[in-house]
Amino acid sequence: MKKSIFILAFASFIFASCSDDNTTVDEPVIVKPIESGTVKAAVGGPNQPNQVFVDLSTNTQTGIKRDTWDLGFSTGSDFRVIINGSVKMAVKKLDTNNIDAVQTADATVAVGYTTLSTLGYVDDPTGVLAGSGAGIGTAIAEISATAADNKVYLVNMGFEVGTTTPNVGSVALDGTARGWKKIRIIREGNDYIVDYANLADTTHKTVKISKKADFNFTFLNLTSGQEVSVQPAKKQWDLSFTGFTNYFPSGESNITYYFADFITTNVHGGSSVYMVESSAETIDAEYTAFAKANVLETNFTKSKTDQRVIGDSWRNGGGPSTQPSIKDTRFYILKDTDGNVFKLRFRALTNDAGERGYPVFEYQLLK
Repeated sequence: MKKSIFILAFASFIFASCSDDNTTVDEPVIVKPIESGTVKAAVGGPNQPNQVFVDLSTNTQTGIKRDTWDLGFSTGSDFRVIINGSVKMAVKKLDTNNIDAVQTADATVAVGYTTLSTLGYVDDPTGVLAGSGAGIGTAIAEISATAADNKVYLVNMGFEVGTTTPNVGSVALDGTARGWKKIRIIREGNDYIVDYANLADTTHKTVKISKKADFNFTFLNLTSGQEVSVQPAKKQWDLSFTGFTNYFPSGESNITYYFADFITTNVHGGSSVYMVESSAETIDAEYTAFAKANVLETNFTKSKTDQRVIGDSWRNGGGPSTQPSIKDTRFYILKDTDGNVFKLRFRALTNDAGERGYPVFEYQLLK
């Protein structure tokens, strides 16, 4: 993202220093962030097939089909593994280390209104990885250096991207069920070793996953057994459009609940954000007048440990008698990993035909 020093300039500096003390050396070239822009996120319409990662300082976006990855392996000092909540994956730890034992599907291991968050079948939606596992942090417990402590997990693979055409203003994110897998993950030095198989298999396949320091996660497709590129490098994106497995209040508990049109921020890369509330009558004037001097640093605090600050707060989902729409009483202040601060507000949720999955926002660098 950002403030890149060209290698050529650096090499010229070394050469000049060695060959001619009187040679004038060019100053390092600094790439300045784009000062304003409009983003039409390529989510892909009412099936919302794509996860889209947006970098404000370069006004670029990167998209990948939601169902092309299954597991993400943390590249930090920890050994944490996330599951693909954008396709409603869920996992359950079994009381065995034997990946080759035959297992059976468990329909309760799922995302939905009857699945309590306390069952621990999905990752903590804040994006915080630390915790004891079973949904406190990640659904999969931290991978232990002691191999015998790492159990087999039953994996509900969720759903393929939907292909049916919903009513105008609605979404159809779920396609065919992707079936089940069983996995066991151990450590080998600084790498992950993943054993995986179908539930009825008595032999398994194995793949090694290495950490990549420039990225938040290394991603794996369990069907192909291959690594896949999903997120850009951790310094090269700020926010993401995605389907999202969240927690939702239900009585005295929380259930697992799936959201369309969801936006996360790059909490692991260091982006942070907060919301400024206004009114429909004054938002234009307030957004225009908002300057860097108005930024409140303490308001970024929540988003340092919660990727959901934007979440679904930017839109109305609609209902039986209302169409979905943006909420025109708020805008957002986002700080990227280099400290550039932007203001942004949403302009559209649907296209001109009223079809959902065509979000648009505008933004401006605060100087």
